[in-house]
Amino acid sequence: MPPKVQQKSKEQKMAAAMAGGKGKKKKWSKGKSRDKVDNKVLFSKKQYDRFQSEVPKMKLITVSAVVEKLKISGGLARLALNEMAEEGKIRPVLVSRAQRIYTRNIGDDDEEE
Repeated sequence: MPPKVQQKSKEQKMAAAMAGGKGKKKKWSKGKSRDKVDNKVLFSKKQYDRFQSEVPKMKLITVSAVVEKLKISGGLARLALNEMAEEGKIRPVLVSRAQRIYTRNIGDDDEEE
């Protein structure tokens, strides 16, 4: 049998209840905020030259990869990649509504599967 614990008086219980209170209210976080990127909507001469030299050498060419690399807008990257594909500098692998994947053009076009 455990030893008898001394009971608190009514006044002591009341004082303990009043002292406790509710504590602090929960603070809501503001959520994670991403930094706003300031991508260019038009090519400068320097950027266009860089686009023409770097993109055909990339193994996997997507709109998002070009946007990240050159800091240009998605619409500008899409148009520039379409133009480059028409010129034959890059080859489309998958062109769907949502995603466009290109690859560099190696050798002749007639070696396709």
